[in-house]
Amino acid sequence: MTLLNSSAPAQANHRPPQGRSSALTGISLGYFMVLLDMTVLSVAEPDLASSLRTSMAGLQWATAGYTVAFAALLLSAGAAADRFGAERLFRAGIAVFTLASLLSAFAPGLWALVLLRAISGVAAAACVPASMAMIAHLYPEPAARARAVSTWAAISGAAVAAGPIAGGALVGAAGWRSIFLVNVPIGLAVLALTLGRAVACQRGDRRIDWPAQLAAAAALALFTDALIAAGSQAWAHAAWSSVGFGVSVLVFLGLERHSQAPVLNRALLRSGRVRAGLLAAAAVNFALTGGLFVLPLLLQQERHLDPLQTGLAFLPLTVPFAANPPFTGKIVARVGPRRPILAGLALLAAGGAVLAAVVFADGGYLWLAVGLLMTGFGVSYALPALVAALVGVAPAGTAGAVGGLLNAVRQVGATLGVVVMGAAVTAGTGWSLLMSGSVCAIACFVFAVARREETAE
Repeated sequence: MTLLNSSAPAQANHRPPQGRSSALTGISLGYFMVLLDMTVLSVAEPDLASSLRTSMAGLQWATAGYTVAFAALLLSAGAAADRFGAERLFRAGIAVFTLASLLSAFAPGLWALVLLRAISGVAAAACVPASMAMIAHLYPEPAARARAVSTWAAISGAAVAAGPIAGGALVGAAGWRSIFLVNVPIGLAVLALTLGRAVACQRGDRRIDWPAQLAAAAALALFTDALIAAGSQAWAHAAWSSVGFGVSVLVFLGLERHSQAPVLNRALLRSGRVRAGLLAAAAVNFALTGGLFVLPLLLQQERHLDPLQTGLAFLPLTVPFAANPPFTGKIVARVGPRRPILAGLALLAAGGAVLAAVVFADGGYLWLAVGLLMTGFGVSYALPALVAALVGVAPAGTAGAVGGLLNAVRQVGATLGVVVMGAAVTAGTGWSLLMSGSVCAIACFVFAVARREETAE
């Protein structure tokens, strides 16, 4: 009896926080909602364009409004989570995201929708770094934390597979507005599951340079606008946006030079391997998000598939992305990240070439599925390995910063994929897909060459 009593306090000290399993479910569903919002819109593009009578440029902004805000604010979101408390920022982000989704379903016009999509992007940026901080707080034991992260990745990754199918079914039944309503019950469930002291995180004193952060956001938005305008051959508009972009960059650089809390960690960018990894990450999202933007237009407008058929047609792309990462993790543990990254980029380059060839030759769905399958496996090999590679080569004490920079660069790549591949559609969908493969081939070459620096060191 004495032995049992003496051990009780030790067990209590190591007892897991009550309700952490439900909190983990809520955190995972929050990221599920963020990813779902990025994929569910793809099959709704033709219906949205027809309903709002918008051009290709408007359609690009309906997608890019989200990714621009998401990318720009990710640079400071990790610091904001530390300063204001991860669970506070996460729950605020989920609440704003849910409200913006509800309002998006009733947007009266294109630019109201673009504004609401940008607000959703800001909210998404608040959620992602905060979710990882909350998991680290809930699961301080390394083994338990690894299992929790696997659960988080599995639940959130299912959004990539579910997005096009769910979007297709909703659009077919009730039009494009219905795809935003699906976020409302999910958001309310997330808020309920993450309520309580179990997720409470300490506040810190990290500084955030908001003027520099806003200058970075303005630069990315104006750069995107210049590219979209150029793709529409609105040259005067493109010129003015380019001037604004240049001014924003100069302001950002000036603020960064004198900042005590710089937005960008310049030490990270001095490493050639980090730069090559960031380029590879941008290329992967360029191909993935750009493909999700242009292929529904091909399948619905030229191949005459309905929205649900379009969503089902994407399964060869989305299922590997959702199911393959655990297998990739085992490969990375056995042989390191470099070979999976190169294999993934090579598959993405080849997949883009196959998809382009199918479009040029007006081939059937079987070969289109082959190209989609290669792309899906390429993404699922490259992205998990890139996380491991960049964290592995990051200077001491910068793992969190490199993670934030990686996610921001991925969203910049997604934005460029929508803008550049969308503009290339005017020359033909085949050329747009060939561009995707070419970008991944260049990234593969640069990443392979970066090995020389590693050997020299």
